[in-house]
Amino acid sequence: MRARACMSAVAVVLFAATLDSAEPVSFRNDVLPVLSKVGCNSGGCHGALAGKGGFRLSLNAYDPATDHYNITREMRGRRIEPSAPARSLFVIKPTAAVRHKGGKVIREDSVEYRVLTDWIRQGAPGPSEQDAKLDRLDVSPAQSVLEKGDSLQLKVTASFSDGSSRDVTRWVRFASTDAAIAEIDEKTGKVTVLGYGEGSFTAWYSGRIAIARITSPWPNELPAEVFSKTPKRNVIDKLVLEQLRRLNLEPSPPASDSEFIRRAYVDVIGVLPTPAETKAFTEDKNESKRDVLVDKLLDRPEFVDYWTYRWSDLFLITGRKMGEPVIKTYYSWLRERVEKNVPWDELVRQVVTASGGSLQNGATNFYTVHQEPESMAENISQAFMSLSIGCAKCHNHPLEKWTNDQYYSFANLFARVRVKGSGDNRTLFTASRGDLLQPRTGKPQPPAPLDAAAIPADSPKNRREVLAGWLTSPANPYFTRSIANRIWANFFGQGIVEPVDDLRVSNPASNEPLLAAIAAPLAKNKYDLKALMRLILRSETYRRSSVPLERNREDQSYYSRYYPRRMMAEVLYDAIVSVTSVSRRFDNITNFDGSTQKTDFYPEGTRALQLYDSSVTSYFLKAFGRNDREITCECERSNKPSMVQVLHLSNGSALNDKLRSEKGRVSELLAKENSEIIDDIYMLCFSRKPGEDQRKRITGLLAETPAEQKRAVVEDLFWALMTSREFLFQH
Repeated sequence: MRARACMSAVAVVLFAATLDSAEPVSFRNDVLPVLSKVGCNSGGCHGALAGKGGFRLSLNAYDPATDHYNITREMRGRRIEPSAPARSLFVIKPTAAVRHKGGKVIREDSVEYRVLTDWIRQGAPGPSEQDAKLDRLDVSPAQSVLEKGDSLQLKVTASFSDGSSRDVTRWVRFASTDAAIAEIDEKTGKVTVLGYGEGSFTAWYSGRIAIARITSPWPNELPAEVFSKTPKRNVIDKLVLEQLRRLNLEPSPPASDSEFIRRAYVDVIGVLPTPAETKAFTEDKNESKRDVLVDKLLDRPEFVDYWTYRWSDLFLITGRKMGEPVIKTYYSWLRERVEKNVPWDELVRQVVTASGGSLQNGATNFYTVHQEPESMAENISQAFMSLSIGCAKCHNHPLEKWTNDQYYSFANLFARVRVKGSGDNRTLFTASRGDLLQPRTGKPQPPAPLDAAAIPADSPKNRREVLAGWLTSPANPYFTRSIANRIWANFFGQGIVEPVDDLRVSNPASNEPLLAAIAAPLAKNKYDLKALMRLILRSETYRRSSVPLERNREDQSYYSRYYPRRMMAEVLYDAIVSVTSVSRRFDNITNFDGSTQKTDFYPEGTRALQLYDSSVTSYFLKAFGRNDREITCECERSNKPSMVQVLHLSNGSALNDKLRSEKGRVSELLAKENSEIIDDIYMLCFSRKPGEDQRKRITGLLAETPAEQKRAVVEDLFWALMTSREFLFQH
């Protein structure tokens, strides 16, 4: 048990008045909240899997009946003394009247002490079906505007099924979702504003979570016309600008044409524009040329390669878990659906309800990766709702509302999924019988989607069909918000909810109205992902410059500008190949046991974004954070810089060997005039021409270079540009 300070004496008296000893004390609604608040049933104390000191409680009180038994019946009932409550082991341990490793966590003059002793005095009654159930948890104020240095006391009210309500602030566990903006005293709920932005706080009580938000504007003096004159194309711009105005953040101006074309190419199709494409775009005088470009990119064949690869991360297409023929079938199935722009709900429905042979129906191979009902449930939830429910496998989810029983109800939907055959020739089918047992009770939970009615155990309906109907319904908010957030993150480098795989209630969006606004048309347009992409790409928000202004340089979450980020590993590799005009064949794959073997899957010229799976051996892709597709989580991919990356670009073969190649771009350029060489290098790398100062210095350098050393100078120029942030980053 962790040490907890008491509230003021006045607060104790006021609160104690609501717990008159003449009134019944509820084990569920009074005793367990005390244990949760002081930390007795936390994972670091008696809520650990093995308990502590021979005493075990369910984590965060998820199993009241067992907790009551362990307190009142275990050890022959020695933990409580009904005739002398103050002498009960259950009381003298947390008050440190006897030795207690957790120290003193309850004072004898506190409300907590009175709750425990009154409960024992009343006969230590257990939880009952007649107990009032917690219906709603509210935090006030729910929304506040504060300045840096301000303080605020939150109040939490619990409403119960019997119509009663009470102030439960004292029993709530508080947390801040962004401590850089504001911190909160986890014991009292007092907020202190430390920085600028929009922050949120979570209040946890008896398995429920409520959210409070604050706005702390930057101290910028911005006239109203800054926002009124900023162009707005659609609902995205409207909602982003409303937030920027609340926060006093100045929106950056539009990006230049050269910046925009490079950005759009990389974000939409994962390739750099050619110099000819850049030249044609920048010289085009059509005012709608950016919209025209977006439409062209969405119809390019490279779009199919890029998005098939991105979704392959989600579907875990990897040779570490399946053979090459199965991989090809799985990948080809997915690619065909991306190419046909199959609506997202239909694609997901095909996966969830898949049956048949692994070489005939590629969708069945989702169940090759996930073979137990529990892993099927967890990965369906993670991939298509961005909800991690794995914690609920052992106990109620500590950060969400999902209970242990809900977990096993959800997993029971997959209990009848069966496979016959072996190796690459497996057939998936649905059995007519079979249930998954809830380990805590030894009985199956009624099969049910999360937050939905259960299916009768004897129902002849295919459980996965029922799940697919619920999962892909527009009425299921998690499904639409999840894919909308993933699409947004592709174009802005971060989700409106971040991480993108974590849509739990206790991880609120940075701009909730914005997420709701992009999710709504997605459902209305029958889950046409290209329609959502077009909405984003046509917004002025996406088209802003990445160059920070004085009055928005601290913004990292509110889209006052475009945030630069390093290109993902595969896109960067393909960019190097494109610029140097030298490719390398991918001819090795890594097996499950770590060994490698030759493969003839990939002909010469295959781009990294055209690889079927993540088991292809590539030191470059591994060093630059390729997703290994071991688990369904965007965290498997990394954009973090490392010394290995720096050394590989500086001294490794991926760049240097391509620059030295006699068949590459350098040899081609050496036949041109110096001015053309300079322009071509800059256009290839940066999609722009050099500045006058850059042109002048490089022209002088090339003019002074002897003919026999000219190649080395051109190679060095390429190297200098291709190891710069302007090349490595999307911006």
